[in-house]
Amino acid sequence: MSQPIDLHRLKDFFEVGDIEWKPLAFSKDGKRALAAAYVTNRAIMDRLDEVCGPANWQNAFQPGPDGGVLCGLSVRLDDQWVTKWDGAENTDIEPVKGGLSSAMRRAAVHWGIGRYLYRLPTQWVAVDNRGRFREDPVMPAAFLPPASGDGAPARQEASPRLVSVNEPAATYDRPRQPQRVQPETRRPDAPKPRSQGNRPQPRRTQQPPPPLPPDPYYGDLPF
Repeated sequence: MSQPIDLHRLKDFFEVGDIEWKPLAFSKDGKRALAAAYVTNRAIMDRLDEVCGPANWQNAFQPGPDGGVLCGLSVRLDDQWVTKWDGAENTDIEPVKGGLSSAMRRAAVHWGIGRYLYRLPTQWVAVDNRGRFREDPVMPAAFLPPASGDGAPARQEASPRLVSVNEPAATYDRPRQPQRVQPETRRPDAPKPRSQGNRPQPRRTQQPPPPLPPDPYYGDLPF
């Protein structure tokens, strides 16, 4: 008899490296894009192997009713296969492979895998003239897996800040260069300063204070 499967573990958060981003919509000026996060298919398969076991899950594909492809993701529970289906259209790049991957990701959402990504806050990111992100979008700390058993959120690797579209790309985050001290230069015809060496310096004697001026009232009286 197989061990019971804790299906709640399928809903756990993924590491940052298992998440990829793509632009979902663009602003009117084309300088920003709405970032959409999705789980890679390899991360989905690793999650199913870890939670269910490699022999307790399987997938199947069939053509969609109006084109595209359908994916059925099955998990064996109590020696019975339970299947959940979803589909996707073929993509523009690698149409067949892209359609299969998208259909499997959508079917995995029915099992709770990566479903939390639909609850991420809206994030608009600056893009270049080819529609690519200038900087990686940032995963909020509330959606990171715990680093240990104490429930503390794992620290995300420092990501570069989002670049404003009004800021030149060649100037942001430019490291500050240390200032170099220029050596003192001397003209070739200038005489070299004499070295004082250990010659004793003449002792300065304190001069007596100057006499006071005559009092304007008593004049030069001798008292």
